[in-house]
Amino acid sequence: MKTKFFPALCGAALTAVPAMAQDHSGHDMTHMDHGAMDHSGHDMAQSEQPAEGSGTARLPANEGGMHGLHLAKGDWMVMAHGYVSGQYTDHGGPRGDDKAYATSMAMLSAQRDTGWGRIQLKSMLSLEPTMDAAGYPNLFATGETAGGLPLVDRQHPHDLFMELAARIDIDAGPGKLLLYGGPVGEPALGPSAFMHRGSAAYNPEPPITHHWFDSTHITYGVVTAGYATRTWQLEASAFRGAEPDERRWNIETPKLDSWSVRATLTPSPSWALQASYGEIKQPEATHPGEDEHRFTASAHYADGRGLTAMAAYSAKKRVPGDTLSAWLGEVNWNMDKANSVFARVENVNNDELFPDHHDPLHDVAFRVTKFQLGYARRIPIGPFELALGASGNAYAKPAALDAAYGKSPMGYTLFAKLALGH
Repeated sequence: MKTKFFPALCGAALTAVPAMAQDHSGHDMTHMDHGAMDHSGHDMAQSEQPAEGSGTARLPANEGGMHGLHLAKGDWMVMAHGYVSGQYTDHGGPRGDDKAYATSMAMLSAQRDTGWGRIQLKSMLSLEPTMDAAGYPNLFATGETAGGLPLVDRQHPHDLFMELAARIDIDAGPGKLLLYGGPVGEPALGPSAFMHRGSAAYNPEPPITHHWFDSTHITYGVVTAGYATRTWQLEASAFRGAEPDERRWNIETPKLDSWSVRATLTPSPSWALQASYGEIKQPEATHPGEDEHRFTASAHYADGRGLTAMAAYSAKKRVPGDTLSAWLGEVNWNMDKANSVFARVENVNNDELFPDHHDPLHDVAFRVTKFQLGYARRIPIGPFELALGASGNAYAKPAALDAAYGKSPMGYTLFAKLALGH
């Protein structure tokens, strides 16, 4: 990623740099050494500190964190990042659908280094509530509701407020004590949310395993405490278990009725490994009275030269109920400064594909695999990047689903994504 410098604005220096380009020891890395760049624009002098994902999740240091604009004023560094992606998707088969729609995210945060540590103020918003409550087609995806009915083969829109939280890091021995929380945030459970992972940077479709790995990335009421060094991080969270309701413009009443723990190992700049466990109080409106015990494990890899990947496993046990597992593997390769390819493979055991209680397949679990492959052409436009691309997908499923989905359903998505930062 090449650093671009812009004129001073109101006495402050405005730069387009990775939004986490300040290391955790407080040293200013805004003025990066251009001699440390390779010819493809990648920083070959990456910080040894892990990159920050969503919430308090860690990513490999080589991933470099979010990209955007920095506005330095006094002791504070204000960071802005965001994107809007116009998409058209067409999923085939009897349950398939097509739709043109837009997804979006805007992040604004501020941080200040002190003599005892660091303060961060974090916000993230989306205009997806302008979308129809039924969201957009995503074959074999389930989770949340529209008009009081379960969403099946659809991805729900995200809420206006995706994060309103603060984080404090306090120097303590060889590492730091961390405190994180707010009315909207993400507990220490699962890997970094899909829209924050480099391995999914240009993938236009949410994972069908979203509600196994990172459905808690928008949670109303979160408090997290932990201890972190460069090579490891331990955290525990209290949070509200219920997923967001259909009223996506408001902030719901925070609660602390659920808990989770997470351990993350970052043995080198290339790797981030996490394992987490949570007990979630009645997360799904479609399963009243059912709690969920969720275990996740993931391995993130970034080589610092354009290749990022993740492999993950999750098992969620309904209480009372069965245990349903899911696997996910995804990769993004920025081949050069203009071309990227990406892929994702998911395997999930899902019992929500037939929500009608009178259907003989209601509550029957079916194991489905989704294969996806895509390409993006990246075009710099000043401080922005425009990515034009497409992806296609195919599925492997039991023959018992042929009547509902067709024998060989397929789909594709076209997209144009404009993002702040390169």
